Amino acid sequence: MPRSVNHVASKARRKRTLKLAKGYFGRRKNVWTVAKNAVEKGLVYAYQGRKQKKRNFRKLWIVRINAGARQHGLSYSVFMNKLSQAGIELNRKVLADLAMNNPEAFKAVVDKVK
Repeated sequence: MPRSVNHVASKARRKRTLKLAKGYFGRRKNVWTVAKNAVEKGLVYAYQGRKQKKRNFRKLWIVRINAGARQHGLSYSVFMNKLSQAGIELNRKVLADLAMNNPEAFKAVVDKVK
């Protein structure tokens, strides 16, 4: 009697991984052992990247707010402190957008906290 092997499930599992490897260069896209390692590493990078994206955007917003605040004679830390003391609850994303795309509205916010 032949041994029982579940080829259907194992083939489906390999197929799923090879589908994720589509677009990779060379043997990474079609050789199972190489593709498996490449896909696993790629998924790790994707997970880390989702966390780093949040950090990078926050950094970018801070840089933009700092540049806008310095045009009006305030540093970033002083501006954010005065903003919280004034009870204005605008997040960094909105403040950065105002500083970049709507300088007169940002100036109005700065004048309000001064």
